[in-house]
Amino acid sequence: MGKSNKLTNRPLVTVYITSHNYGNYLKRAIQSVLRQSLKNFELIIIDDGSKDKSKSIINSYKKNKKITTVFQKNKGLTVTNNIALRLSKGKYIMRLDADDWLDLNALEIMSNILERNAKIGLVFPDYFEVDRNGNILNLVRRHDFKKVKLHDQPAHGACTMIRKKCLEKIGGYSEKYDRQDGFYLWIKFIQKYKVLNTNLPLFYYRKHGSSLSSNEEKILSTRSKIIRSNLSKNNLSKKALAILPIRGLKINPSSYVLKKLKGKPLVFWAIESLLKAKNISKVVVTSPDNDILKFLKKNYKNKIILHKRDENLGGINIELDKSLQLASNFARKKKVKFEHIFQFSYKAPFIRSDDIDAFINVIDFFKTDEVIGVRSEVERIYKHDGNGLKNINLSPNLKLERDQVYKGIDGVRVFRKKFVNKRKNISKIGHYILDQKSSHVIKNDLDWKIAEVI
Repeated sequence: MGKSNKLTNRPLVTVYITSHNYGNYLKRAIQSVLRQSLKNFELIIIDDGSKDKSKSIINSYKKNKKITTVFQKNKGLTVTNNIALRLSKGKYIMRLDADDWLDLNALEIMSNILERNAKIGLVFPDYFEVDRNGNILNLVRRHDFKKVKLHDQPAHGACTMIRKKCLEKIGGYSEKYDRQDGFYLWIKFIQKYKVLNTNLPLFYYRKHGSSLSSNEEKILSTRSKIIRSNLSKNNLSKKALAILPIRGLKINPSSYVLKKLKGKPLVFWAIESLLKAKNISKVVVTSPDNDILKFLKKNYKNKIILHKRDENLGGINIELDKSLQLASNFARKKKVKFEHIFQFSYKAPFIRSDDIDAFINVIDFFKTDEVIGVRSEVERIYKHDGNGLKNINLSPNLKLERDQVYKGIDGVRVFRKKFVNKRKNISKIGHYILDQKSSHVIKNDLDWKIAEVI
């Protein structure tokens, strides 16, 4: 473990626990650190303005020489992370949330990985998901990151061991964001340092309703802002051409395209989101329906480009690739400059302009060929193998990241313009997760009724 650590009395690892009203779980978290097989560590416990019994629990450990305690008014997670970073003496640093706990060998295993490879900036493990009472729900297995090429699935924010000097070089934690500190670090680290996982479950992650991670819309919005802030000015100047295909009422008389949702024609929702998006250079509506095109011209005039496509390309079972190619060529003739093509659907009225910008930021940051809009499918998925239904998961209590299933949102994707007529050449596909409301697609009367109330 290095003579220098002994000579300077420097701990190899700093673990810090932040607690805001987690007194019911705090003792277990603290004890899991104190019982570690690795003994060369320090523990910083920060009470972030708790109103429960946290203070008395923390004070009961005051005499332990390995522990430093801090009591402060509530400052939030990211500010508290930086306070812990400034106080830490360890070569490596790791946060443990007050409602989680560590495997007895966690510090030893992860610090050994960092000690053996100076190029690795952070290491993270697999983990168990547990319920409010600490009962194991699932074992979550991450990818083998020695083989991962697309780093768009981040490590868990807590229980990730970080090389302290690397964390200091990136400026610590950004205090612009009140959540998603782990995602922020991930985005920073993958640009400069190697990241690695160990396929061993080394901590227990408690899932309960009061978890900070439960607010999906805010989480996804924060992630989008973090990615945007890490793009260069050149990337931010890249624009996408939005193409909105509409078959129209002649080909599809049951279409909802002009039906009013909350007092506004459905297609207006899509057009207005696209017009507000910063990364969209121009909106092209392509349709074989002259009445639709005239209606949109009357309402949007020169704000959008209207493209009349052949009726033969508007059939229900006709692929859109040819229509997208013709619409993009039409835009080029009108001197529209763009780097990507954003295919959009009027059937998804709640996708916000911020989401649209995020698609384009994701394709640029991760340098993929395409990004599709998705929802994570959390229910069990079955397939028929000829002898009956089979669960695609090997075990109901084992979550393998490689088996994660995503549901694509129909007609919502962005791809590089060079692939508009070479779709078969697309090989690297990224994803952007939409929240539950944004992913709502109107395909039938029930979907419409749901849209009217959300």
